[in-house]
Amino acid sequence: MDIRIDSDKRNELLGRREIEFTLNYKGATPSRKEVLDKISAKLNLDQKLVVLNSFRTRFGSSELHGLLRVYDREEMKSKLERPYLFERGKKEEKKEEGAKQ
Repeated sequence: MDIRIDSDKRNELLGRREIEFTLNYKGATPSRKEVLDKISAKLNLDQKLVVLNSFRTRFGSSELHGLLRVYDREEMKSKLERPYLFERGKKEEKKEEGAKQ
């Protein structure tokens, strides 16, 4: 996977960075958790403060465009973000664990 940062803006009012990125991959579309892990590792981010808002692909393309928000504090993250965004990557893990048993 190859990651390119298209935009990295600082939003002082909300205490966060807003990062737009493009990810090139081979094979199947990566999961939200894989994308979050890869970007967090590349940018050296604490995953507790990161929210992967959205990502989209085009049919037949191996390129993914996404939006990531990195907060300064967990309090701001919990105040501003919608709760379902915290659970998005975790549901897949629970399903996989249940299928393996």
